[in-house]
Amino acid sequence: MGAVVADDGPSGVKAPDGGWGWAVLFGCFIITGFSYAFPKAVSVFFKELIREFGIGYSDTAWISSILLAMLYGTGPLCSVCVNRFGCRPVMLVGGLFASMGMVIASFCTSIVQIYLTAGVITGLGLALNFQPSLIMLNRYFDKRRPLANGLSAAGSPVFLCALSPLGQILQHEYGWRGGFLILGGMLLNCCVCGALMRPLEPPKKAEATKEPAEKKAKKKLLDFSVFKDSGFVIYTLAASIMVLGLFVPPVFVVSYAKDLGYQDTKAAFLLTILGFIDIFARPICGMVAGLKWVRPRCVYLFSFAMIFNGFTDLMGSMSVDYGGLVVFCIFFGISYGMVGALQFEVLMAIVGTQKFSSAIGLVLLAEAMAVLIGPPSAGKLLDATGRYMFVFIIAGIEVTTSALVLALGNFFCIKKKSEEPHTKEEAAEREELNKCENKTPEDAKVDSIEVEQFLKDEPEKNGEVVTNPETCV
Repeated sequence: MGAVVADDGPSGVKAPDGGWGWAVLFGCFIITGFSYAFPKAVSVFFKELIREFGIGYSDTAWISSILLAMLYGTGPLCSVCVNRFGCRPVMLVGGLFASMGMVIASFCTSIVQIYLTAGVITGLGLALNFQPSLIMLNRYFDKRRPLANGLSAAGSPVFLCALSPLGQILQHEYGWRGGFLILGGMLLNCCVCGALMRPLEPPKKAEATKEPAEKKAKKKLLDFSVFKDSGFVIYTLAASIMVLGLFVPPVFVVSYAKDLGYQDTKAAFLLTILGFIDIFARPICGMVAGLKWVRPRCVYLFSFAMIFNGFTDLMGSMSVDYGGLVVFCIFFGISYGMVGALQFEVLMAIVGTQKFSSAIGLVLLAEAMAVLIGPPSAGKLLDATGRYMFVFIIAGIEVTTSALVLALGNFFCIKKKSEEPHTKEEAAEREELNKCENKTPEDAKVDSIEVEQFLKDEPEKNGEVVTNPETCV
């Protein structure tokens, strides 16, 4: 095959904001759906696993936990692979891993073997698909990126509504082994989505001039310089606090309804309501975030979404009947969809295209620790107090705190940046884009003079790395 060329988003290439980008968006929609919905969908097989292996519910719950831990915790590994081999090869291998894990799991004879196959191998495969798909979406969309993020994020609730009933049908017709085998075959569609991730090609002139420089430059497999960016540090801290409480209410709301004396089917219907609202909330929020006035302030819209979510948790703690829980699920679905649509859009705006592959891996690693702590801690609090009210209150406080950290940190700690390029590399990239847009030489020359003058007037201060201007007011 020869040398592997990483599709690292070459400079001088303008995001098409359409065209083949819609195929990339479709693939990202499917990958997001599998990544977030699959760990929850496999829970429909838990009763049969408990019956066959003679284990407890807590033992089977580790399957979903391992899947989520692999999805989040392998972020840096995915970043290294993408920066070394490119998005498409990594996704093709990830699709094979995801499918192979479920197929092998259908032949397992112990729960530990299922942990290793359906948990570790399938989880790694989904992780190798999820992160590269977001990176490619970021490269193909610029002006329409908020809408694209909202549409791709809608894959999570859509697939959750589809995979859970499908899992129940497969379990009834073929048992858990047949169900795992069929789901493994379905996961091969991740390879199809990976094939859609066609790398963006630079202009021929730019490619010719860049060849000598590329031979000398050595690409970093994991760029830790993002930690010099105060915007990235604030985002990572806020996201880690948010994840502590974000996933708690959906986990406990069904049990809450059951403890109030409602039937299992009626209690489970609450999640259907939440997911249905979530389906529409994500793309609508993406459209709003893409508005001309809103997009430069997207980080504050994200903060509002988190405050809205935390306030909903606090109000939900006072629910005493089924009607109150239905209202809670409606508003939680709206706020949860807003958070899901904006979280990666804001990160893309903070770090930019070139560093996004490393940034998302490091953020997911930080969130993995919080994911493992959040729901179990809430469960211990419930065991100690016996009241769901305290669980919802703590979750609401955690999410609200994360919103304040993000908004206040961004407002007070990040200086307003000019929209002009801040480095010679960015200046050169801008000149190349001007050529691609058929600008006259005189226009490009004026831009170059302005950039050089700006660099003289505004030297780098205190070693602060300049971030994307969209992160600030």
